Amino acid sequence: MNDSRSERQAGGQERRLRHAGPPLWLVATMYTVLFLAGLYPVTVFGGQPYFPGPWESPDTIAAFFQTRPTAVRVCAFLQFGAAIPLGIFAASIVSRLQFLGSRVAGVSIALFGGIATAVTMMAASISLWVMVQPGIAENRAVLQALYWLVQGFGGAGFSVPFGILVAGVTIPAAFMRLIPKWLVVLGIAVAICGELSWLYLMVPGALPLVPLARFPGFVWIIAIGLTLPTSIERSSPTAEGSARKRM
Repeated sequence: MNDSRSERQAGGQERRLRHAGPPLWLVATMYTVLFLAGLYPVTVFGGQPYFPGPWESPDTIAAFFQTRPTAVRVCAFLQFGAAIPLGIFAASIVSRLQFLGSRVAGVSIALFGGIATAVTMMAASISLWVMVQPGIAENRAVLQALYWLVQGFGGAGFSVPFGILVAGVTIPAAFMRLIPKWLVVLGIAVAICGELSWLYLMVPGALPLVPLARFPGFVWIIAIGLTLPTSIERSSPTAEGSARKRM
């Protein structure tokens, strides 16, 4: 299967090679829409009570999962689904950067970050789904253990590898001047917040770094999907042969 398709230009002297892959903006938008749609039923917009934070008491956490099982199940379903386009995005954008000529390690690091983020999203969603199965919400010890797994996978477990994905894409693209400067600045800021959110495992006050990586990350992922070039121009074999004859 070819990685690109070519279009002849200028009487066959040059050709524009177009990367063959899914539209990055489309899979980025699918990821964003599914993730945000998953948040709706468990936030204040979806009704009371809404998803409890880690500062809430065990009784408040248990009450939520006992009274809102359908909302939690919908959230888990949509956010598990969101992990799929995110993984596709990671694989596709790495392929795109390699096609555009990037041969640095950062591109492979980005792939690691993207796949790791998708896996932790799936783990958080499955843990959330388990929490609303019959008998689980009534068992406080099991419920608390699962709740903290969700906090870990969906918190720093998401934002740290996501920051690696963002940095691994942004920095090579910036050096190659493939994206605008404002998007470079946004990407670096998101990556820094993502990596610093690792502190949440030791310092609970670092929790705000997770949404600071997550929500601006939606803007970054769609914007880079729209702005990253899809094609490059290369000399055709005929033009290269003619050039050699003239030398």
